Amino acid sequence: MRTGLIAQKLGMSRVFKDDGTHVPVTVLKVDNCQVVSQRTDEKDGYSALQLGVGKAKVKRMSKAMRGHYAKAKVEPKQKMAEFRVSPDALVEVGAELSAEHFVPGQFVDVTGTSNGKGFAGGMKRHGFAGLRASHGVSISHRSLGSTGQCQDPGKVFKGKKMAGQLGNVQTTGLNLEVVSSDGARGIIMVKGAVPGSKGGYILVRDAVKKPTPKDLPYPAALLGGEIPVEESAVEEAPAEEVSAEEVSAVDKAEQDETKE
Repeated sequence: MRTGLIAQKLGMSRVFKDDGTHVPVTVLKVDNCQVVSQRTDEKDGYSALQLGVGKAKVKRMSKAMRGHYAKAKVEPKQKMAEFRVSPDALVEVGAELSAEHFVPGQFVDVTGTSNGKGFAGGMKRHGFAGLRASHGVSISHRSLGSTGQCQDPGKVFKGKKMAGQLGNVQTTGLNLEVVSSDGARGIIMVKGAVPGSKGGYILVRDAVKKPTPKDLPYPAALLGGEIPVEESAVEEAPAEEVSAEEVSAVDKAEQDETKE
């Protein structure tokens, strides 16, 4: 399981295909997305990566967060998020991830905070049909209807769909197709709409309900095309054994050169 990315929503556009049809896309910006910390099974009981994006003013950081960033040798970030990963998909602290972490054609799950729409009634919030638009209903055409029961049980159950705040909640869009990704500009184009307003931060992960392509960069795509390799995975080549005869031959050749 790979890590995800933190991106910023720039807005919507469209991409034209070769046959002339256009695809509506949401443009996401990946800017300075770095690994701030690691969570390991030995230390924390689970395996995850803590990522941060953007830049924040140091004077607005608490002392604890200043120490946290100083330990990782990373500039303070404006937004941080944690992604669960497999133990073999950990990336070293300080590495900067690229937008090419996702390849065109794959499906992703996108999480963001939906636009807040204030206090809304039952028809707009839950899609209720309302009452009849005829005589006898008076001015209750858009009311909820019955919300409780009779004397038994004589209460309104928790979770009843009623009027209230609409939007401003965490929402996840599943199985959105990646149209294109540009590592140089840090741009990811995703087909369809993404929850949230312009400038909001979005969490992008590999889709859990769709198979992942085989050509995905693993464990991650770093900026500059570097391939993250764990130090433990690099084995030093054993030194070659040199016989005494070879040593004497080399010494004899050096003596002949000095005589000449």
